[in-house]
Amino acid sequence: MTVISTKNAPAAIGPYSQGMIVGSLVFCSGQIPVDPATGNIPEGITAQAERSCKNVAAVLEAAGSDLTKVIKTTCFIADMADFTAFNVVYGKYFTGKPARSCCAVKTLPKNVLCEIEAIAEL
Repeated sequence: MTVISTKNAPAAIGPYSQGMIVGSLVFCSGQIPVDPATGNIPEGITAQAERSCKNVAAVLEAAGSDLTKVIKTTCFIADMADFTAFNVVYGKYFTGKPARSCCAVKTLPKNVLCEIEAIAEL
């Protein structure tokens, strides 16, 4: 196993890594919409989905993969009313249409509106 670490995505806020490489797969921890350069969280589901997608992309890039190689994502949103707006942004990044689960949750870290985790090929 190889730990993935990059300054281009938010640092882990707990006892976990940004991702792991195991064999030919990359397991990307859930990425919330924190701007790694500033620590700021953008306002609104569209901006937060965009930032979360960029953070997933940064972790995958650090592992030697990219969004086109994503096999499966799990998406968490704070309000199912944001599902359509989230999907619009998500669809711009995950063009290969990987398998996906998406569910609404009561609360996410830092009270963000979305979080995305991914599994990809190297």
